[in-house]
Amino acid sequence: MTSPFVPGSSIRIEGRPGGPLAGLTFAAKDLFDVAGTPTGGGNPDWARQNPIPTRHAWAVQTLLDAGATLVGKTITDEVSLGILGENAFEGTPLNPAAPGHVPGGSSSGSASAVAQGICDTALGTDTGGSVRVPASFCGLYGIRPTHGRLDLTGMLPQAPSSDTTGWFARDAKTFARVSEVLLGESVPEALPTRLVIATDAFGFAEPATAAALEPMVRRLKAIIPDTRFDLMAPPGLSVWGRAQRVLQPVEAWETFREWVERDNPRFAFSVAKGLVLGAMSSEADRGWAALMRQEVRGRMRHLLPPGTVLALPTTPFPAPRAGLPLGELMPLRDQILCLCAQGGLAGHPQLNIPGATVEGRPVGLSLIAARGADALLIRTALALENAA
Repeated sequence: MTSPFVPGSSIRIEGRPGGPLAGLTFAAKDLFDVAGTPTGGGNPDWARQNPIPTRHAWAVQTLLDAGATLVGKTITDEVSLGILGENAFEGTPLNPAAPGHVPGGSSSGSASAVAQGICDTALGTDTGGSVRVPASFCGLYGIRPTHGRLDLTGMLPQAPSSDTTGWFARDAKTFARVSEVLLGESVPEALPTRLVIATDAFGFAEPATAAALEPMVRRLKAIIPDTRFDLMAPPGLSVWGRAQRVLQPVEAWETFREWVERDNPRFAFSVAKGLVLGAMSSEADRGWAALMRQEVRGRMRHLLPPGTVLALPTTPFPAPRAGLPLGELMPLRDQILCLCAQGGLAGHPQLNIPGATVEGRPVGLSLIAARGADALLIRTALALENAA
């Protein structure tokens, strides 16, 4: 296992004195621009073949303006095309909560840095699960905000219809402080009025994971007594996962196509394979996936009227061992995406809450709310931490 920071880089930029985040430190995934420093994107050729940024990314500047101090740039899966956190060029950041196991990706270094206590919070990105998964595997709070809510200026894109900025923290109070700054609103006093438990998602998770999360669900039901059980994905979680596996690689290919065709960069096989599949996707598959996205959005609107939150396992299992062969990794990635696909397809905010383990490795409980109700999730996380 390696350091969470980009090899060879050393950055420290002091935050504005007296801001609401004064005294906190943060790191930024190597998809965010930091003025005067290459944005490497986890690939040895991206930084070499693209100009050094002259301005900070919006998210970086916002945290600096709020008083937080930037202490480094963190490793990412290559151009964010990964979910487990292993980078063939820069290494696999340590998962201190499960040594010898992956940290989750693609925001692997950011999650690792926070989990190790190197910084208080860290910026990540989430397209198909890249904040939610490492938050679950490393035992952190981590959010995928409402799609389109935050300014993504200066953030290296992958699949724009799914891309978001996200962030991590070890405790709910710190997470709430950072969230209020990035979301631009205070955490409300009122709790959700209704809880929906996704029975299909709990059934899809490995039995040990579902059982480990049950005490958290009981505490959640005590906080939100109006509870019911329902299916999140009536057509099947695997159908939603397949739609995201079509749409995301197609957009990623369009994002990186000019660079690939111009410069012929080096990629790990699994990353190159994803881009090739995106390039080869048929019009029929793209059309079906676009229709399925419409169906997913309608279903999530129905499940999540204002004041309602949906609970589900963030990942179907805890962190797998690091260094597994590709043949074993691909089915694991597909299983993870089945639980994460609704984020990219529907764009609702989703928050991972730590608090459970399987054989000593963390697994997280997720809450999803209506679009724009990001702060309601944070209010719920604060209440759940106080009830522990």
